[in-house]
Parts: sequence; structure tokens; C-alpha cells
Amino acid sequence: MALISAQEVSVGFGGPLLLENLTFSMEAGERVCLVGRNGTGKSTLLKLLAQEITPDSGKIVRNRGVRIARLEQEVPEAMSGSTFEVVAAGLGELGRLITEYHQVSAQLAKVGGDKLMEQLDHAHHALDVADGWDAHNRVSTTISQLRLDPELSFVTLSGGIKRRVMLARALVSQPDLLLLDEPTNHLDIESIDWLESFFGSYKSALFFISHDRMFSDRLATRILELDRGQLTDWPGNFKAYQKHKEEALHAEEKHNQLFDKKLAQEEVWIRQGIKARRTRNMGRVRALRAMREERRQRRERQGTVNMRMENAEKSGKLVVESQNVSLSYEGQKYIDNFSLTVQRGDKLGIVGPNGSGKTTLLNVLLGKLTPDSGKITIGTKMEVAYFDQLRAALDESKTVEDNVGGGRQQVNVGGRDRHIISYLADFLFAPDRARSPVKVLSGGERNRLLLAKLFLRPSNILVMDEPTNDLDVETLELLEELLADYKGTLLLVSHDRAFLNNVVSGLLVFEGGGVIGEYVGGYDDYLLQTAKPQKAEKPIKKVKKVISQDSKKVKKLTYKEKLELESLPAKIEETEEEIAKIQEKIAKPEFYQGEQKDVAEVLKRLESLEVELAIFYERWEYLEAI
Repeated sequence: MALISAQEVSVGFGGPLLLENLTFSMEAGERVCLVGRNGTGKSTLLKLLAQEITPDSGKIVRNRGVRIARLEQEVPEAMSGSTFEVVAAGLGELGRLITEYHQVSAQLAKVGGDKLMEQLDHAHHALDVADGWDAHNRVSTTISQLRLDPELSFVTLSGGIKRRVMLARALVSQPDLLLLDEPTNHLDIESIDWLESFFGSYKSALFFISHDRMFSDRLATRILELDRGQLTDWPGNFKAYQKHKEEALHAEEKHNQLFDKKLAQEEVWIRQGIKARRTRNMGRVRALRAMREERRQRRERQGTVNMRMENAEKSGKLVVESQNVSLSYEGQKYIDNFSLTVQRGDKLGIVGPNGSGKTTLLNVLLGKLTPDSGKITIGTKMEVAYFDQLRAALDESKTVEDNVGGGRQQVNVGGRDRHIISYLADFLFAPDRARSPVKVLSGGERNRLLLAKLFLRPSNILVMDEPTNDLDVETLELLEELLADYKGTLLLVSHDRAFLNNVVSGLLVFEGGGVIGEYVGGYDDYLLQTAKPQKAEKPIKKVKKVISQDSKKVKKLTYKEKLELESLPAKIEETEEEIAKIQEKIAKPEFYQGEQKDVAEVLKRLESLEVELAIFYERWEYLEAI
């Protein structure tokens, strides 16, 4: 029996239904990823499953006794207490008893005293009565498994660690179904890798919303897509969904074109002269009315963001050069003896743990921050456009159009004036939304607004600090294309591994202690370059040993060796052809965008073939010499 199922569920908040007659179910152990454009109702569906809201019609059916926990997208601001206390609170009243016992135990260990001993006895008895010792052990075990310090104050933790604490809080109830809303948002790559590993071996069912394509691809066993109020079920991982979705959209477009053509023909027929109306078929008239209603009910797919960048005059060939730069702050070294040359057209990604100094590095390279030692040389003719992860460039009190237009009704785009409302429509802001204050916008809308403001400014240096947070997959892919075609220089801070793979030509990686490594290629290329080398087989040395022994004994070729000598040129040619094909495959940009396992296998095959070729050549030379 399914853990949970939705049966003809509909929800609306005025206007078209946000969710319309949704029907689906989830089985134990499934990992289902919910995808869809921003604003389609994904978080609303999650709240329905968590019983936080009720549907307008239809019903959510839960298996008797099923336990459901939800990890929210944003960490609650009012949360306080130690890590242990926050996690234990996930057990409700039982968690309060566990916290009380934990606090008294900690105090007693520090100061002792009969009064505290009496309080401990009381707390111990309360846990006995509530049969709460298994739950107490579960809290401690979960905190340990998630590598958390139970005594640290929650408010002092980084955003990534707070998310991990909230996950522990959800897990202590041992849910049969765990609901996750954008679990990778604002996490660094190390934390995302840990999360993938943790959920990869998680036994209970997962239902999660994510725009992180690599995370979804590695975890999901099924994709549910929410589009125009309807839910579509796609078996397999995220890459399989993308392929089949593209085919489905093409088929839908073709069907709509044929339908609209037939409707237009019928409209011409119904408007013919009186003679035609006298003889018209009433069945055909009824069919036309049905077609009109079907066309009226059709919900058009939401448009895509239409982004373009204003390019400034080329910068100088040298953009920035750092020589032995170091910088420390409050005893922590962020940059240590770092040298780098950035030239016009470079596209560099910057990655590292949260708090490691990525934004600090950007400010040093842009000349906004003076290093403790070393030298920064800034190039000429630089026009910088800066995307700020804190969205400080947005005025919360002003409307969307005022933030972009600065009170002007016209903006210059591509050398011609456009009305501000028309320009904002390119970034999916309807007229009423364009006149709304920024403070009411969602995270995804704020990011789109910042992009709309940023791309009005001509630039030849584009600096983007975490631009991918809260953006849906389609907007991410459009932004990727735009940045890939950008003629200027790009400095990009991001934790989105797929985005880095598709955009950058090199990476700067914070490796700890202020050390910043420089690597060629995207994130997967970096992993290959830093992978621990496996013990390589050394067949060439074996061959050399055989050869040296043979040379002492053999003065002329045996019949078997003559046959071997004759066959070697063909083997060499065949091996060289296969190597050439693999090298051609590797040279293509999309090669490193494939599955990491497949990439590693191809590279391993190439290494094996090169070893074989060396053996063939050495054997051929030896036999030829005899």
C-alpha cells in the first residue's frame, strides 16, 4: 500500500487553479523529485503532503501510522538554543523532557549539588514514564551521524550547518516520508556532496523540490513535474526526464498548431454566406463550439526569460594580475601568497566552503579591498557589472520598475528605447508584478530582477556572486547560454556544479589555510585533476625484462615471432585509430558534462590503449632489429 497519495486534489488562490485535479502516490523507499517553474505551486504541494494546508477539493490519503517530517526551505529566524535542544524539539513534548534531562545533566557535571541531583532524578523519572530513552539515544545518535556539536548555540552557526541541524531535527522522528524544499539552497559544494552521500543510503522515502540538476540526477528515482496546474510522472533520473520532456513539448507544440489550424478553418466556414448557413451541418456547429471551449481552456506554457547583455568596448588584454597577495582578518588567513593573471575573455569560477573568503577574493581582484601584502595590477578600460549574492543593489521599499528604471519609463536596450514594463516582461514580470514593491517578491523573482537591472549596464567584466540561488532550471539554462556567449571576462562564484561545468574555463578553489588552487576546466575536470592516482600497471617494464632475457638467447626469429612481426603493424594501426577516436571525443566540450563514471571509464581506456601502443612499438622495434 502507498505511504501517501493525492486523489483529484485542486488548490487555487484566485484566478486559474494553482493545482488542478492532481493524482499520484508514493511508495516506501522511493526518492521523488518535484520540478517546475518558479510559482507553479511546488511548495504548496509540499505543504499539502505535510498537512499544513488542506485542498479546495479532492483529498490526501495517508497510510495509517505513517510518519511525515518536512525540512523547510528557509531556516526559521526565531530558532534558538543549543544544537541538542533544537534537534530534540523535533519530538514535541517528548523532546522537551529529553532537553530538560540533558540540561540538568550538563549543569550537574559542571557544578554538582544536591538540588541539581534532585532535579536530575525528577527528569530521569519523567523520561522513564514517557518511555523516552530510545528517543533520547536517537537524538544523540542523529547528532553524531550528521557530525554536529550538540553544545554549540544554534544562532552562531553558519547557514549550511543550520540546515544540517534542521535536517537532524526532522530525522529524529524517524519519518517514513521526508519532505525537502530546496535542500541544497545556500549550501557550499562540500555540504551538497555530504547531503548527496547521506541521502544516497537513506532508507525511508524522500519527496524533494530541487533546481540543482546534479543533485536531482544523482538521487531521484522518479521525477514529478508541475506545469500549468497539472502533474506529469516521469520515471528515471533527471537527465532522462529532460530528454523526454523536450520530446513531449515538441509533440504538444505540433498538436496545438494542427488544432489551431483546424479551428481557424472551421471559423471561416461558420462565417460563410447565407447559402452555406442554410446547408450547414449542426453536428459540425456543435463540434466547433467544443473546439472553441477547448481552446479557451488551454493554459499556455509560461514564457521563458528573454535575456541579453549590453557589451561595452573591449577591456585591455590584461584584466587583473595578483602577485604574491596575502590577506588576513581577525586572525584568520583568507588569502595566502596568491598569484594569478586574468586576461580578457577568461571565464573563471570560484568555489570553496562558506566563509572561506570567496567574496573577499573578488573584492581584492576588483581593487575594492587592499591586501596585507603583495601587489594587484588592474587593467584598463574596465566596465564592471556586479551581481551581489546579498541583493544589496535592490531597494526593498521601491517597486520592481523603479529599481530597474530609476523612475524612468524608458530604458535603452540594444541601442533603442523600450518601455520599462515591456523590458521587465522579458524577465517574466507581469505589469501588476512590475508595480509591486520588491519586499513582496520571492527569492527567484529577486534574482530575476537583479539580472534585469544588471544586464542594462554595458560591461566587459561580469562579476557574479551566487547568481543561481532560487532560479528554476529553464532560467538557469538560459543564463548558462548567455554567459557562454559573453564576449567579456567572467568571474563567477557558484556552488552549482552543473552550472560551473557548462560555463567556466577554469576554477579557483579555496583549499584551506588561505591556499587557492588554480585548475583548468569545470568542476568535473577539477575532480579528475585532484583524484588520487590509482596504482598503475607497468606492463612496459615487464616487456623490457622479457626482451632483455630473450636478447641473450635468440639470434634469429622463430616462426612464431615472424608471424608476430607481420601482425604488429596492423595492431599498431588499429590501436592508433581507436586512440584518435577517443581523443576526438574528449576534445568535444560536452564530453566532461556526461556522467562522471563514464568520463572516468573513457579516460582509463585511453590510458590503457596508450600503454598497449607503447608495448607494440617496442616489441616491433625489437623483432625488426633481430
